[in-house]
Amino acid sequence: MPMLECVRVIRDTMIAESDAIRSACDEASTAAVEAAQRIADCRGSVVLTGVGKAGWIAQKLVATLASTGSPAHFLHPSEAIHGDLGRVRGDDLVIAFSNSGRSEEVVRVCGYLQKQAAGLIAVTATTDNPLADLADHVVPIGRHVEACPNGLAPTTSTTVMLALGDAIAMLASKLRGFAADDFAKFHPGGALGRKLASVDDVMRPHSQCRLANDTVSIREAIASRSLERRSGAVMLINDRGQLSGIFTDSDLVKLLQRREEFSLDRPIGEAMTRSPVCVRSGQTLGQAVAILSQRRISELPVIDDQACPIGMIDITDLIAAGDVRPDLMTKSNQTDSSAVVRLFPESTRSTPNTHSKDPS
Repeated sequence: MPMLECVRVIRDTMIAESDAIRSACDEASTAAVEAAQRIADCRGSVVLTGVGKAGWIAQKLVATLASTGSPAHFLHPSEAIHGDLGRVRGDDLVIAFSNSGRSEEVVRVCGYLQKQAAGLIAVTATTDNPLADLADHVVPIGRHVEACPNGLAPTTSTTVMLALGDAIAMLASKLRGFAADDFAKFHPGGALGRKLASVDDVMRPHSQCRLANDTVSIREAIASRSLERRSGAVMLINDRGQLSGIFTDSDLVKLLQRREEFSLDRPIGEAMTRSPVCVRSGQTLGQAVAILSQRRISELPVIDDQACPIGMIDITDLIAAGDVRPDLMTKSNQTDSSAVVRLFPESTRSTPNTHSKDPS
């Protein structure tokens, strides 16, 4: 086939599937809402079943439900009638997927599951088929012309089935009150798990940070502690141990560039950035990265509920771990403003809150 013709097939298939989803959106009704409510109310597990391509869609939705607060597992129709029916308990909810509603294996096993489980939901093209007759609730997806050139291979039908299944799962998650913190518990691995990790797990702890009282001289503060891993900033604390400011290597460079070496013996409190941007213990690494990116800063103090520093997020550590790319450290309006912590009201800050102010 000519390349142009190949590209046309690719695009036509994708357009057909996207058009099918749009059409299904227009038909989405309270039937899907009730299915989500039943999932949210389920006291046991959500058991999904299906055969062929619909079975693979069911298996994907098992993973989606499980990671968003609804315990779920897949039951293969053929294996079920050979002993796996024992996996289904009286408080479980069964959801059966079949576009035609006439798949022999699915209809047969649902005849048993109808009596064994707390409920049976059918996700099928229409409400007029053997599977729909067995179910106590039906979510119709509508009839759609397959994108297959021969009009046979399940393509648009399974795409719609997946999209509607995702939508039901998301509503069920919302009805359960499932939050990002809950998601993090179920997804500790990979890049997503890392993003949801607490700043406490990735920060440099107090013992590995440079700290000094805000009354000492700049010279004393810089030489206050020798560490194996050098940090680009000194966190300053008041007499109550609370974070009062930050002094960065950039601040020191600016003093030297202006030939103000005499300032090294001045109290560091006169040159530090007061009320620096910081994050509280328990916030996510994703929130911290967003703040670093928007503010274009390299160090982010972590404080406890008493505003005492317990650690530091250092951009060099995040770059080394692959959490951020240096070329992406640009201004952004995407920062979650609720993640930004300021120690004092705006009116009490005597210097810009940038961690890189002119300490004159």
